[in-house]
Amino acid sequence: MLKSIKERLMDRVRYLSDNLGQRSYLDLDKLNESAAYIENGFVTGGCEVKRQAFEYRGMTYYNIIGEVRGRNPEKRPIIIGAHYDTVIGTPGADDNASGVAAILELSNLYASSPGDRNVIFVAFSLEEPPVFMTSRMGSFVYAKALKEMGMAIEGMISLEMLGYYSDSKGSQIYPLSIFRLFYPDQGNFIAFVGNLASRPFTRRFTETFRSVTKFPVESLNAPSLIPGIDFSDHRSFWRFGYPAFMITDTAFYRNPNYHGIGDISSTLDYERMEELVEGLYRTLLKF
Repeated sequence: MLKSIKERLMDRVRYLSDNLGQRSYLDLDKLNESAAYIENGFVTGGCEVKRQAFEYRGMTYYNIIGEVRGRNPEKRPIIIGAHYDTVIGTPGADDNASGVAAILELSNLYASSPGDRNVIFVAFSLEEPPVFMTSRMGSFVYAKALKEMGMAIEGMISLEMLGYYSDSKGSQIYPLSIFRLFYPDQGNFIAFVGNLASRPFTRRFTETFRSVTKFPVESLNAPSLIPGIDFSDHRSFWRFGYPAFMITDTAFYRNPNYHGIGDISSTLDYERMEELVEGLYRTLLKF
């Protein structure tokens, strides 16, 4: 009997966070196991797969790239990425096994029945400290290579923590109190977050998402001086002039387990993750 998307998401998060555990820049063996697992997930799902190797402190790390060709090669591709490393001291279920699990399921869905655009799915190594927000991030290495090739893209989407939700009032906080006037106080939505330059891309994707699913979504494009706006791999693409935004459960503004030992698979909501992945797939087909 075939497993549901929900069951596969759960299996993937459990493997990365419960079986492998901490996957920091120091844990090269576990990062290599993660890379092999992701690569196999892309291959069995029907993607064209390759690796991008890069060096940091004398060790080799890998971005894993899975591409699905769409029906209309004249349309610019979309890049969807998620990092598979963790900070030291956490098994990283939400941050970011949830993003990796989602990218694998989304790539499988799109490969089985693609839309018009080519979609390039990338699992990045090295997003967390000590390389965070530097040119040593895997996403920076990848975005730089795209720019050097002169590749034009429609935009990049970073899947960064997708699994933690709460219907309790007051469960959602914000970096500035004024946000409470415009956004919910329950952490039961997903957020699409980008900079001002990426507003047209973010807005079009958000509008399309809302047209194909009832999953609650809030959208924000703001300057990077607001804490959290640029806290993921989409930032690397901004550095090279590409529009990009992050899809997130808002991390430390909601999840008490963020970057801690409590970020384990049993704390995530796989029914909502399944609904989100299905909504993203339908958005890609229509976008």
